[in-house]
Amino acid sequence: MTQYETPPVERSALDELAADAASRKRFLKMAGTGMAGGLAVLFAACGNDDDTGTTTGTTAQESATAEATETATAAANEGDLEIVNYALTLEYLEADFYMQVINSGLVKDKKLVELAKSIGENENEHVAALTATVEKLGGTPATKPTTKFEEVLDGGLKKVLLTAATVENLGAAAYLGQAGNIKDKDILAAALSIHTVEARHAAALNSLIKAGFKGDGPLNGSVPDGAFAKPMTMDEVLEAVKPFIAA
Repeated sequence: MTQYETPPVERSALDELAADAASRKRFLKMAGTGMAGGLAVLFAACGNDDDTGTTTGTTAQESATAEATETATAAANEGDLEIVNYALTLEYLEADFYMQVINSGLVKDKKLVELAKSIGENENEHVAALTATVEKLGGTPATKPTTKFEEVLDGGLKKVLLTAATVENLGAAAYLGQAGNIKDKDILAAALSIHTVEARHAAALNSLIKAGFKGDGPLNGSVPDGAFAKPMTMDEVLEAVKPFIAA
């Protein structure tokens, strides 16, 4: 990413959260006014073109500093917006998968049906939250992709559960892979809160298919096989979900 002379050191949101205990306790109010309020403070800190003041010998330097700060902020917002829309695309995919599974009537076990409904509801809430975040950042939410899960559904319950575990592990790995790239602390906190839910989904489904925690077989993503989860890059995740998205 582009580096700027001012400020001299650009810290990621992960660095800032590590140094700020109070920030670690805050989560983005996706559908409320939290982001709007945060942006208002940010814009105020960047200054107003209509402000007037006494001209001094350092005016040019201050102007250059303000311009560099605004440029860095715009670049950070653009990067965060891309990541949020990327996450939104994955959540669309997951939410649609569970809806199709439930509507298919393939799952007969009442507990499995309730599990699918519960996870599906979580994914729909993620979609709503991420959509609101994109809009509050001034962007356009990613278009919902057309999915293709027919082959999965035709493969029977075992394939459905295996696919569910796969997409949840991919989701957890996707959020983890972007954690160090998110600049806004509130967005990072929200992303990590979603990551933990995706990981819990994955753990439950791994248990159902008796995959354990070794990461064996066709499962991809942050399947625990040690003390640390495995992140995946944006390109890796998008390549892995290609079979589920219609061209």
